[in-house]
This record gives sequence, C-alpha cells and structure tokens, in this order.
Amino acid sequence: MARNHLVWDWNGTLLDDLSLVVASTNETFARVGGRSVDSDEHRSRFRRPVAEFYAEILERAISDDEFEELDRIFHDAYRLGLTTIPLAADAEAAIKAWQGTQSLLSMWFHSELIPAVESRGLAGVFARIDGRPTEVDGGLKAAHLARHLAELKIQGPDCVLIGDSIDDADAAVSVGAAAVLYTGGFTDPNRLRASGVPVADSLMEAVSIAKAL
Repeated sequence: MARNHLVWDWNGTLLDDLSLVVASTNETFARVGGRSVDSDEHRSRFRRPVAEFYAEILERAISDDEFEELDRIFHDAYRLGLTTIPLAADAEAAIKAWQGTQSLLSMWFHSELIPAVESRGLAGVFARIDGRPTEVDGGLKAAHLARHLAELKIQGPDCVLIGDSIDDADAAVSVGAAAVLYTGGFTDPNRLRASGVPVADSLMEAVSIAKAL
C-alpha cells in the first residue's frame, strides 16, 4: 500500500444523510422567504464557503450575522432527524477493507460527532476523530485537515482522503495527500468527475482505488 493512512469524511460519505441535509436546508431557506431546492439542485450547487451557496439560492448577499442565524436554523433542523440516519450501505465493509490506520474528519460539531459515530457501532475504529472546532464554521476544510494530520503526526503524502465534495479534494491537495471522491454524497457526480480526482460510485470501490494511489 503506497499510502498507509486513510482519512474519512463523515457527512455524505460514511453517513448517508443527503435527504436530511436537503430537508434541513429547505427549512432554513423557508424561514427567510427563500425557495426550496431538490436533491439534484443541491448536489449541483452546494459548495463551501456555505454562505456563498446560500447567497446564490437566495439571490442576495448574506451578512456574517445572517449566516450565523441561518447556520443555527440548519443545524437545529438537522439534529431533529439525525438519530434515524444510517451509515452508507457499504460503510462498515469499506472501513474493514482498509488495512492501514484510519481517522475521521468532519465539519459537524465535534462534541456531537463523537456520540454520533459511536452510536453507529464505530467506537474504537479510528485513530482520531475531529469535528468542527468552532460554533460557526461554513468555511473550507483545508486548515482542519492540516491540524488533524498534525495531531496524528502523519505527513500529507502518506495519506489518502475519501470524501464526497470538491472541498475534500482541495483539502487533500493542500497537504499533499491523495483523494478519492464518492458519488453517493452531496455533490453531483459530473462535478466530481470534472475535478480530475479519482471518483468511485461506492465506498468499497473508493477504498480499492485508495489502496492503489
């Protein structure tokens, strides 16, 4: 195995929560008089910073204060449905298929991420689990990944990241890591394939590709 450490993304990758994210996003937009989006439009338009995505759909500028409020509305709605959301169908098999060390890096709140992971039977699987470090953070993943690897004392070129967004790929590039993008999450598969990063239609396929990078 060329790279011996795997960093997993959580939302939209190991956790199959697209439907909940779309529903929570629409509740957020409705609270400020915005229109709704379906899963296809969300996957084609969602990006980070999240405020830019919100501004595009609402067709107006979003101040920092308003984004903080929209972010709170979204997460309150998301929490209500989170307990019923399953792992992706092949998540556990894919985790077991990787033969090196593994960790998990999410943009979900750190204090809530740990019990969410453990309640789905994944306690003790990951060398480290990190969620978002601040209350409001709709920004990019690159700095979080750099801190995550520093805490693990792992160099970027020694790892591969499996995620479902262009931001995941950009974060990997920023630390010299490899990336595999999964089409079952928050991003339209055509956008992923256009990035030039290896793309997989299942998590098992993603791990198989990651082993060869």
